[in-house]
Amino acid sequence: MNTVLVLNQDYTPLTVCTAQRAFTLMFLKKAELISEIKGKKLRSISQSFPFPSIIKIQYYIAIPYKGVVMSRHNIFKRDGGKCQYCGTSKELTIDHIIPRSKGGKSTWTNLVTACQRCNSRKSDYSLDKVGMRLFKAPIKPSYLTFLRMNDKYSEDWAPYLSPKRFSA
Repeated sequence: MNTVLVLNQDYTPLTVCTAQRAFTLMFLKKAELISEIKGKKLRSISQSFPFPSIIKIQYYIAIPYKGVVMSRHNIFKRDGGKCQYCGTSKELTIDHIIPRSKGGKSTWTNLVTACQRCNSRKSDYSLDKVGMRLFKAPIKPSYLTFLRMNDKYSEDWAPYLSPKRFSA
C-alpha cells in the first residue's frame, strides 16, 4: 500500500494517508493533486485516475502542535529497527538506559531499541559499569523528522520535508 504525503494549503507537511483516502479527498474537491506516481493508476469500471503521491488540502488547517506519540513501535522506528548497542535487528526489545530501579523514566531520551542479548548483558546496571556504548544518543523526534522516517518515503516528498524549507 502506497502512502501519500498530505500538505497544508501553505505546502507544509500535515500527515500521510492511504492512496484511497487521498483519492477521496481529491474527488470531494477538498484536496488537489501535487504529484503522482508515474505508470500507476487508480481505476474504476469506466475511468482511470492518477495515483497520488502528494496532495495539498484546499483550506488551511491550523494545527497548534503535532508531536510524536511515544510507543514501542515508534521507538523501534526511530532507532531504525536495530539494537543501539550491537546493531543487530533480531530479537528486539526496549531498554531503559538508566534502569527504572535507579530512577530512570520511560521517556524518549531514556528508551532505546536493544536485542535480548544486550538487554540481558546490561541488566540493571549503567552503561559505564558494563562497558557498553550506544551507537547514537536517543532523541525525541519532531513530527517532521518522523515523517522523513516513513518507510514508504517517496523521492518527490523530499522538497516538502527538507528542514531548510522551514528555517527563516
